[in-house]
Amino acid sequence: QLNLVQSGGGSVPPGGSLRLSCTTSQRTFGHFSMAWFRQVPGKEERDYVAVTTWSGAPSYVEDSLKGRFTVSRDNARNTLYLQMDKLEPEDTAVYYCAAKLATMALLPVNASHFNSWGQGTQVTVSL
Repeated sequence: QLNLVQSGGGSVPPGGSLRLSCTTSQRTFGHFSMAWFRQVPGKEERDYVAVTTWSGAPSYVEDSLKGRFTVSRDNARNTLYLQMDKLEPEDTAVYYCAAKLATMALLPVNASHFNSWGQGTQVTVSL
């Protein structure tokens, strides 16, 4: 398991950008596939946003978010990123990073397969 610490959330107007970060001090970061999920108020499930392999390639973004969201990682810094551009009010949610061992199949993405989670960070998109 990884201890994951998130940063970078906040409030932006529609059309704005944010970059979320997820980092760990553990040197085993490169042994894990990483993903981003989000959860909106009143919804029990965390929705898949993006996923990347231990090396950063390939990576995948949920179809409806392609062209606006980009996932990347820097294993030298033990950090996962989510670049979010052209944000819309519907993107308002708590965003979570998550990790699972790279030996597990990357796809399909299922939140229940991830056993390490960040603390969550609020992203609010509004005027």
